[in-house]
Amino acid sequence: MEHGAFRIQVRRIYDAPEPDDGTRVLVDRLWPRGLSKADARIDEWPKALTPSTELRRWYHGKEGTYEEFCRRYENELAEPAAAQALDGLRTLAAAGPLTLLTAAKEPDRSHTSVLVRRLARGRP
Repeated sequence: MEHGAFRIQVRRIYDAPEPDDGTRVLVDRLWPRGLSKADARIDEWPKALTPSTELRRWYHGKEGTYEEFCRRYENELAEPAAAQALDGLRTLAAAGPLTLLTAAKEPDRSHTSVLVRRLARGRP
């Protein structure tokens, strides 16, 4: 999937690594269950980019809509540590293929879609 000048793809962490993955970045706060670090073959794990524990619990508790989750997560991404980590992802994406890895069963309705949109549109 091409996003602007970047080649970014989202894959489930449980899928076997592919030769065209490029830099593999885990974008979940928690380590995926049942997966060894050796099998995951990740290059980066920027926890500052992940939704806060509070936001994650709120969303998975079915208290709000996906749209509201996205809005709140965008606000979290504006925090200094997250913004710096997002700049780091942009640097990785500019250097070559970037694969965002998540354990989410529906990546299109998770924080990964927000990250991809943020990367695609550049700096805020």
